[in-house]
Amino acid sequence: MNQYSETSPREVRELIRRDVITGQTSGMCAGFAQANLVILPKEQAFDFLLFAQRNPKPCPILEVTDAGSRLLRFIAKHADIATDIPKYRVYEHGVLTGEYPNIEKFWRDDLVSFLIGCSFSFELELLKAGVPVRNIEENRNVPMYITNTPCESAGIFHGTMVVSMRPVPSRLIAKAVTATAAMPKVHGAPVHVGNPEDIGIRDINRPDFGESVTINPGEIPVFWACGVTPQVALMAAKPAFAITHAPGHMFILDLKNEELK
Repeated sequence: MNQYSETSPREVRELIRRDVITGQTSGMCAGFAQANLVILPKEQAFDFLLFAQRNPKPCPILEVTDAGSRLLRFIAKHADIATDIPKYRVYEHGVLTGEYPNIEKFWRDDLVSFLIGCSFSFELELLKAGVPVRNIEENRNVPMYITNTPCESAGIFHGTMVVSMRPVPSRLIAKAVTATAAMPKVHGAPVHVGNPEDIGIRDINRPDFGESVTINPGEIPVFWACGVTPQVALMAAKPAFAITHAPGHMFILDLKNEELK
């Protein structure tokens, strides 16, 4: 169990702001939802909003900020989107140019933030259903993979879906599907169960993002749509400037998981 599993979201965000917490957030604030982040200039914001609307499995939007605002109105009070994530990524023309503990020096009055549902939010529901969550057991970032499944394009944004993977004992797959299907705002039911090569994953032990986890005998890899999909779309679209969270380093909401069912 993560050492911050019983800490409140506001307290964890404060620790992140002070650089006390700098790592991935899986297992933190048990029962509270987490979110992915995409920040774009207002000029590209409508195209991205349309991309997310057309691809709700990997990009379920929880909140969109006013242009230039670092504050959230609905999903987290007293939060600052420029400081309250452990690690951010900055992209220029589709190229990752750096990772930072905060993005205050990059902030501009035309930036729009998109908060997107995260699969970390349903991990407690899996545990409640008796389904093991290996990345929590091994204190690792969840493995994520770029697939060959195309997303619906919108404006400048296009690309293929990213998925997260959790190994599930074959007898518990139905429980895993049922538990996560009840939470469509955080990716919902799996998009694929079984052979990774069917969705373009050549080596299950070499994820594109995150860390590999142990797959025990009798376990089947189960794949959920992932909120890192927008980062692949950003790399394909090559906007002049964009900011995201670093994979696995999420924004923790004041909303509980059951509020997203």
